[in-house]
Amino acid sequence: MKKIINLMGCFMSVVFVTSSYAQDEYLLREGDVVQISVWGETTLQKEVKVLPDGSITFPLAGRTVVANTTTTAAAKKIEEKLKTYLPEPNVSLVVLAPDGYHAYVVGKVLKPGPISLGTPVTVLQALSLAGGVDKFADEDDIKIIREVADKKIILNIDYGQLLKGKNLDTNVTLMPNDTILVP
Repeated sequence: MKKIINLMGCFMSVVFVTSSYAQDEYLLREGDVVQISVWGETTLQKEVKVLPDGSITFPLAGRTVVANTTTTAAAKKIEEKLKTYLPEPNVSLVVLAPDGYHAYVVGKVLKPGPISLGTPVTVLQALSLAGGVDKFADEDDIKIIREVADKKIILNIDYGQLLKGKNLDTNVTLMPNDTILVP
């Protein structure tokens, strides 16, 4: 019985750490819906959407650019603006509905197009969401086109090997604006 309780404790701590890490590392993007609240200020709680210019508007803080920042960094920006009106504002910012995180699947799949990635998604999961590869696809030559620091990087994926449980390190997690090309 003690082992079960210990295992449950370990599991719960991993879940907590993982969810905290994921929330803090997520970069806000255009279209995301966030909940902003100021501790102790019931009138300063609001749900807002990140606008196409990357900004949000919040009472007393006004317009604040939050795109491409973590939730923690965005909360700090709002806190700085609120300091004019409140002595020590404590801002909480939580992503309610991520919308700006997309990848694209093109080529010989059953449902090509954009995939909304509200949570981390791997190559296999994305191909599954695209309906899978069609029978004429070259499974050994799938590529991910990724832009990093204004450079294009090509990652080679051997889908056939992945399905056999081999080369699992190529089942990478997709990044915003990745394109999976299935020839």
